[in-house]
Amino acid sequence: MSEKLYFASDYMEGAHPAILKRLMETNLEKTSGYGTDHYSESARRKIRELCNAPAAEVQFLVGGTQVNETVITSVLRPYQGVIAAETGHIAVHEAGAIEAGGHKVLTVKESYGKIDAETVREYCRTFYDDANHDHMVMPGMVYISQPTEYGTLYSLKELSELHDACREYNLALYADGARLAYALACEENDVSLADLARLCDVFYIGGTKCGAFYGEAVVFADPGLIPHFFTIIKQRGALVAKGRITGLQFDTLFTDNLYLEAGRNALNEAAKIKAALKEYGYRFFFETPTNQIFIILDNEALKELGNACEYSFWERYDENHTVIRLATSWATDAADTKKLIALLKELKK
Repeated sequence: MSEKLYFASDYMEGAHPAILKRLMETNLEKTSGYGTDHYSESARRKIRELCNAPAAEVQFLVGGTQVNETVITSVLRPYQGVIAAETGHIAVHEAGAIEAGGHKVLTVKESYGKIDAETVREYCRTFYDDANHDHMVMPGMVYISQPTEYGTLYSLKELSELHDACREYNLALYADGARLAYALACEENDVSLADLARLCDVFYIGGTKCGAFYGEAVVFADPGLIPHFFTIIKQRGALVAKGRITGLQFDTLFTDNLYLEAGRNALNEAAKIKAALKEYGYRFFFETPTNQIFIILDNEALKELGNACEYSFWERYDENHTVIRLATSWATDAADTKKLIALLKELKK
């Protein structure tokens, strides 16, 4: 039996070889714990420089859901909720983690995964125009993802407009960067780390889906936004004792542009697949510039594809068709991409 292809997601492999090498080289070193080591400090320094935010607080946590729950719970007051797209990760794929922490996710209409400034303003106007708003969950934050769950990107103009709308209504702006490497490396992207630090109150740089074994780097450009955030991390069970392992991974990712290189590999392989899909006449659910590819497949063809390739179910399109996602990663091998393209060609015969 031939080995199955895996294009279901971008966190199926272990870690970049450069990270493995450094972990082996430093394995028996003894350092202080909880992210107070010199590797973590080096990673923080590199991130601050790229963010053009020399005073920024940078903390390392394990995974995206953990980060979202810890950050959102820390920023919001007990009576506040977080505005998010209906398709936002915290609204769909985090098992109610935000609600379990005591805060409601206030979903709004989106367009290809993105919410715009006017939608935020309209939500807030409707809330404050209601004479009973003191009896309701107050919006206190806007949550976005860069890239979005649909692989789309916020432009600098869109992000700036969201920032302005948030300032008008005293809302914190928070960007989930689980796949940030694939945004930063994209030719269509015009938002830098410095822009995120300037326009967002808090965001995180994804490692788990971008070349690390695990880990996300949370960045507060204003270190005073959440006093004692380190203690809150500890309180919520999110503080890793062997913090140097997380810090070293980010120190490696931000050495010699490795983070961007990791993103470019995924984008290059995705571009090959997109070109083949167009050539063979496949229907796109919509087109995205990053590493996530959404297509509409006949259910019979989908069974054949599933025999040879793991993909991600997205949603039912109609009785006879399904929307699926194919995703490349920092580790996607060109040989596997070639095999997938051959398989897609065969399905069209």
